[in-house]
Amino acid sequence: MSAGRPFLACACFFSDNIFVGRYGLHVRYRDERQLRRDHGRALRERGCRSEEDFGAVLREIEAEVNRRKELIQQSVKRKAVISKCYKRKHPEVYTLQVLLNELGMDETFITPLREKYLRPITALLYPDLGGACLDSHKAFVVKYSLHEDLDLSSHYDNAEVTLNVSLGKNFTEGNLYFGDFSQDPTPVPKYIEIEHVGAQGLLHRGGQIHGALPIASGERWNLIVWMRSSAIRNQLCPMCNKKPELVEAEGFGDGFTETLKDDVPGTVNLCALW
Repeated sequence: MSAGRPFLACACFFSDNIFVGRYGLHVRYRDERQLRRDHGRALRERGCRSEEDFGAVLREIEAEVNRRKELIQQSVKRKAVISKCYKRKHPEVYTLQVLLNELGMDETFITPLREKYLRPITALLYPDLGGACLDSHKAFVVKYSLHEDLDLSSHYDNAEVTLNVSLGKNFTEGNLYFGDFSQDPTPVPKYIEIEHVGAQGLLHRGGQIHGALPIASGERWNLIVWMRSSAIRNQLCPMCNKKPELVEAEGFGDGFTETLKDDVPGTVNLCALW
């Protein structure tokens, strides 16, 4: 479907869905004036009431924007260092690290997992999300411990379908919770809790608001695979809900591709052809 064409990202990654941790708010940021206009009231309601408070928020946001802008270059450098220096003692055995594509695990592990094993399942469960034509992914590992991150606030994923596998280790509490969908949140959200058992995976819609409750003890590791369908997201970016403004990206990018005129299917459902 997109063979021979590079995967791209949407420019909204550098401006939208920026989380202000101290006030628990996701914001869109273009400049200071826009931030005050669009999010000033919400920030004040959460306790940001002085110019000093607002200045701290602004610095936090700008630091996050700069971090995102440097990600691609940093990833390329790390991948080159790993490729040059990392020698697997047993090539058939992999040790999961935080950025799996930098270890060369996209081609050897995650892509076969998505295409051969997961796509037949997602085709049945999520036909409306392009479950039959998930053609790219982003895979990473997250860690929760008492001395580092304990939990994960409410959010939704930049994915059509997400796989979340509990790798262990020994931990207590830390259930996952799921609520509304990003497109139609209710004024008073309701959540259901799911116990995430070690060595078990959970599939869910990327657009469903979810999070992880704090662990009470131990250390917890999760493998996260964001699976994407270019046929779906080329029409509408799930993060800014607009026609994607495409920019260059590394590897699978954010799963977008340039739609050529010859590829436009008219009334034919691309995913149904799988």
